[in-house]
Order: sequence, then structure tokens, then C-alpha cells
Amino acid sequence: MKSVTNVELLAIACLGLAIRSIISLHSYSGFGVAPMFGDYEAQRHWQEVTVNLKASEWYKNGTNNDLLYWGLDYPPLTAYHSYIMGQVARKVNESFVELGTSKGIESGDHKSFMRLTVLAADILVYIPAVLSMCICLDRTFQTNIKLELFIIFMLCPAQLLIDNGHFQYNNISLGLCIMAIAAILRDRHYLAAFAFTLALNYKQMELYHALPFFAYLLGQCLSQKSVSALASKFIAIATTVVATFILLWYPWLHSLGSTSQVLNRLFPVSRGVFEDKVANFWCSLNVVFKLKNKLLNHQMALICMGATLFFALPTNVVLLKCRNKMSFLWALLNTAAAFYLFSFQVHEKTILLVVLPACLLFNWWPREMMWFLETAVFSMVPLFKKDNLLLPSITLAIIFYIVYNIFWNEKDEDRNIVQTHSIKNISNFLMATVVMASVVLAAPSKFPDFWSLLIAVISCAHFMAALLFGNIQQIIGAFN
Repeated sequence: MKSVTNVELLAIACLGLAIRSIISLHSYSGFGVAPMFGDYEAQRHWQEVTVNLKASEWYKNGTNNDLLYWGLDYPPLTAYHSYIMGQVARKVNESFVELGTSKGIESGDHKSFMRLTVLAADILVYIPAVLSMCICLDRTFQTNIKLELFIIFMLCPAQLLIDNGHFQYNNISLGLCIMAIAAILRDRHYLAAFAFTLALNYKQMELYHALPFFAYLLGQCLSQKSVSALASKFIAIATTVVATFILLWYPWLHSLGSTSQVLNRLFPVSRGVFEDKVANFWCSLNVVFKLKNKLLNHQMALICMGATLFFALPTNVVLLKCRNKMSFLWALLNTAAAFYLFSFQVHEKTILLVVLPACLLFNWWPREMMWFLETAVFSMVPLFKKDNLLLPSITLAIIFYIVYNIFWNEKDEDRNIVQTHSIKNISNFLMATVVMASVVLAAPSKFPDFWSLLIAVISCAHFMAALLFGNIQQIIGAFN
């Protein structure tokens, strides 16, 4: 059994950074599209707001902070990160974050600065977290796939294209979540609670992963030999979570009004059930039943909450009962998929929260997880076309497929599941055909969103199948 050297791991990390840098040379969200631009401008604007205004004004509408223009709508840790980046921007070029006048800046120097901030987050947070998790997973399950799994994370197309192409900092929230998962694998439960609380306070979408962490840690408390030990462990974990929240939210805890301002920004019911043509259940259902026309937002929010809990709770009940680490990984995938498919206010980029556990399960189900990762990229094709990132997305998907065949094809052949292989090939052919057709053929004039909706519906069907598959595999593993 060949051991992995530090040189090999460093080479993979450098390769991942090189590909990220190449993607960074391409276009980004909202380039040249005034007056709102896109996610790139949103991140820049948050730097502008946080370095020029008091913390109490960051989430508050005012003369210098128009919340209708990319108002801050992520938790405090994102705001603190924006503040730090804003201070660095001031040192580099004060015009990058000058209050009011920096709106919509798109200079080459600013693009280089912003792209470098994402690479810095990769180097400081994401890559160390991934490497730590790969080592922990390798030791926990004795798999000897540390190098291969590191490659999967370093070259995962969906995450690279969104962070280093479209432009976001998912690498920070995902990196913190990965740290929490690594801590779970090494039975460091207090560290897991702390790291996941940080992730949740960077992006509220980490709620997609919250139930499995809660169920697993509660299960560990319930497994204690005495009531006093149970109470002690539970109180210690709860104290870790609450203390972290208080520390991060301190500037907004002096009044109920300040706290509610932040919460209203984090959970905006007024925006509607989904944005654009996202590949979830509600967008697909909306093709035949116009939800937005027939239901009020607060009614739809309640329906979404009920449906999400209906599909997310069973996998966590199984986890609470069996309390093993493989079940924890499946619960992460199943819960995130349920939230993506059925929750309120879903964006196409949030599929990254399902991609994370899919990568973790790659060793045991390489063909199925590869299939899922391919579908995740396919589901965001309309977004990549909009951002002029279709060429790098196709190129990166091909590179990832080649890497998969080099490192994982033999493992798939050993399993000899011919039926799955055939279905996957048909699915890949269908997705490739739709992508090519959407590029070559214009959508019918009566249905301008035809291709986007078709991609969303096809992807949704795949994600529903993945949710069913994940629950079945978790139950089989629990009983075995």
C-alpha cells in the first residue's frame, strides 16, 4: 500500500490553485451589466459599507446604505470578513471602497484584487480544511484514498466555477463546515460545534447541514453512561454554540430592534420561493402550477418548511439511532438535498452544499457521486452562460472526467454495476445534448426560458433520485 508524500499533496494543491487562477481570468457575475451588476459588485459593496459605516448600520437602511442595492444579507462573520477585505482594499487603492463613488467599479486592478481575495481564502481556509478532512477520513475509515479525495476537492468543477468564476466566497463557509466534519470524524465534538457555528455565521445556508450535526452530537450525548455525563456533555456543547453566537452577534444584541434587522436581512420572505430557474421541486412544479401567482409568500414559506422537514427528518432520525460516522455522511447529503429541493428562497449556487457531502462519499460510490457532480454543473449551465463562463465550465468538466477515469474507473469496474453504468451514460448523453442545443438553438419566442427550465427540470429529477438513493443507502448501512 503506497504512502502519500507531502510533495504529492503540495503538487495537487498547486494544481488546484493554478486552475483557480486560470478561471479567475474569465468573466464574472454582472460584468458590465448596470445598474445592479452582480455578485461581484455585491461583495465589493459589502466591503464599502463595512469599512465606512458603524457595525450598527451595516444591516440598516439609510442614506449611505441603500438595502435595495445589494444590502448585506449574510450573517455577521461575512460582514467581518468584508470589513477585513475592505481595510486591505483601502491600503491597495482607496477608490475601491470609497463610499458612494466606488459603485460598479470594474477596473482591471480591482478585478485582480478581488480575485486574489478568493484565492487567499482558498489558501488560508479551504485547502487546509480539505487536507485535514482527507487525513481524518482516511484514518477513520482506513481507506488509503487521501490523495485521490484531495484531488476531487481541488478540482471539483461546481465549487471552482462559482467561487473563482461567478465570484463568491463559498470556500470559507464550506471550509469551516469541512473543519467541523473533520472534527466529528476525530471525535472532537466541542471543536466540531465551534467550527460549524462559525460556518453557520458566515452563510445562513449552512442550515442545510445543521440537522445532521445536531442529531449526531445529540446522539453522542445520549450515548453517555450516566445522566450527569450526558448533561455535562450537552451543556458543554450548547455553551460552545451559544458563546460563539454571542461573540459574533454582540454589536446587534443591545436591542431587539437591532437583532430583528439582521434576522430580516438573513431570511427575506418577501423575495419569493426561488430565484431564476433553480433546479428544485418548486421551480419544476411551477411549470404546470404557477405557485407565485396562487400563493402568498408567507403561505409558500410554511409549505416549504413542512415539505423540507418531511424529507429531511427521516435521515436524521436514522442518524440519531445508529450514531455512526458513515450514517453522518449520508445524513449530510440527504438533508442538504432535501433543503435544496424543498426549502424556501433557493439559489442555483446552493447546490454546492450538496456537492460537499457527495465528494466525501466518493470513495464508496464513485460512479453515483460523479454522476451527481456532473449534474450539479449541468444545473448551473444557464448561470454560466449568463456570466460568459460556459467555455471554462465545459473545459473543467472534461478535465474532471479525465481525472475520474484515471483514479476511479477501476474501482467502478470492480463493482460491475452494468445497469447503473448504462443509465449514467444515457443521462450524460441527454445533458450534453441539451447543453449543445441550448447554445446552438434559440429558445422559442413564446417560451424565452425554455432551455433554462428544461435544464432545471432534468436536474431536479436527478437530484430527487439522489435523495432517494441516499436515504436507501443510509438505511441499508444502519441495519447492516
